[in-house]
Amino acid sequence: MNFGRFYHVWLQHLQVLLDQLAASPKPKPDEDQNYLNQLIKPVMTHYDDYYRVKTHAAKNDVFTVYNASWLTSLERSLHWIAGWRPTTIFHLVYTESSARFEARLLDLLRGDKTGDLGDLSPTQLARVSELQCETVNKENEITTELGIWQESACDIVSLLLDQEPEIEFERLVKVLARADDLRLKTIKSVVEILTPQQAVEFLIAAAELQFGVRGWGLDKDQRR
Repeated sequence: MNFGRFYHVWLQHLQVLLDQLAASPKPKPDEDQNYLNQLIKPVMTHYDDYYRVKTHAAKNDVFTVYNASWLTSLERSLHWIAGWRPTTIFHLVYTESSARFEARLLDLLRGDKTGDLGDLSPTQLARVSELQCETVNKENEITTELGIWQESACDIVSLLLDQEPEIEFERLVKVLARADDLRLKTIKSVVEILTPQQAVEFLIAAAELQFGVRGWGLDKDQRR
């Protein structure tokens, strides 16, 4: 199975997992939320599987993975090193948190705990902010690394005449691996900061964003 076919199957299963998360009963404040971890775990495993297979595909044909013909034009236009930019996660967290905070503002002002993403504690916000700064720095490092590779490979004729051009290709594979590793670590780190209920809401928002962008992209491509 090539990676494009794998991706479509992977996306179908992500939809199944999204439906399970959305259908999960919302816990009451101070209620035990451990049962939600049983829903979160397969989602995280699913992301692990995606990046494991993607790494294998990149080792076989890194340029096909960068080209990502199985995605829409819109999805590819938003890419940073053959995938979404890790710091996008933080924009998603802040947006979801703000929307839920505003929707439940009266409850929060009365001191009622909602337990959702709109009810992030100061400690959680500080940890998310710290993680964001770390992620920005790592993004910049990887972007610089890609720039160095592009500078060394800008003379296409020399590259093709090189006796060992696969060395340069291997460096490009490593850049992609670092980017994907950062993407996966960012998701996992955010989930660890959040409570199970908040993590479920975050994973639902992330999946819905992915499906939303893809749906919009498919519509745009069909109209062209």
